[in-house]
Amino acid sequence: MYRNALPQLSGEVFLTDSGLETDLIFNEGFDLPDFAAFILVDDARGAAALQAYFRRHVRIAVEHGCGVILETPTWRASRDWGARLGYPPAELRRVNQAAVDLLSQVRSEFQGAALIVVSGCVGPRADAYQPDERMGAGEAERYHAEQIGALAAAGVDLVHAMTVAYPAEAIGIARAAAGADVPATISFTTETDGRLPDGTPVAEAVAGVDAATGGSPVYYGINCAHPSHFAAALPGGSVGARIQSVRANASRKSHAELEESPSLDTGNPVELAADYLRLRALHPPISIVGGCCGTDARHVQAIADAVVGAAR
Repeated sequence: MYRNALPQLSGEVFLTDSGLETDLIFNEGFDLPDFAAFILVDDARGAAALQAYFRRHVRIAVEHGCGVILETPTWRASRDWGARLGYPPAELRRVNQAAVDLLSQVRSEFQGAALIVVSGCVGPRADAYQPDERMGAGEAERYHAEQIGALAAAGVDLVHAMTVAYPAEAIGIARAAAGADVPATISFTTETDGRLPDGTPVAEAVAGVDAATGGSPVYYGINCAHPSHFAAALPGGSVGARIQSVRANASRKSHAELEESPSLDTGNPVELAADYLRLRALHPPISIVGGCCGTDARHVQAIADAVVGAAR
């Protein structure tokens, strides 16, 4: 619907959804091996829970009179992760299509009430926090082209690579999206020092991907880290202007601490919303805001209350 004119590029505040997988596991009681939410698309109870989750976020956008970007539950729906869960390539293609169909149905329910962008979510090939096995850009392009092609054919408005841990994979993803003629955005994750897990500074990662792809990503973002981890590392100038999206974790804990924690740290939604206000004051190009691990609709509600109101 919006592939050739993405409305979130207007500079107006856009919301996103939140921490889908942690919400489903800790709040809804689902078992998601490898954090793979796509397995719920084929389950009646699971599909209903996914629809309810996305509707909650759309209603927040309707309440605040702003647009919202919904990510397909396909962060793990690529070849290697699918194989671990018993999904051969043909089944993965089908489930990516079904995930897009699910969001398209939600969008149709709110037609005329909310501006909803359907984004095809792509995750890293390896562990996002510890990318010990890294690909070159060419291998990354070949690996991700399969899923990106399926999402593009299913009709997403754009693809969004989340929790990307090193620049070469981002380059491959951007090139695969260009080959599929679908816009792409890249969100890097950071450690507590504000650098990517491979040690690359955010500014260097953004500039490097742009240089290698002719600036093909429509914008960049940061996700799966707390604002206190990366706020000081956000660059200024033309490189900083390319970073327009933030989907932060609720917790201030490091990735290692989160992996070892037996319970979910949901932080404080109001405090997180205040962090977003400070981020936007320091970095005005940030206009796309939502949540990641540990967040749910309560956090997005608080962010919307603070950020949308301050923007008007």
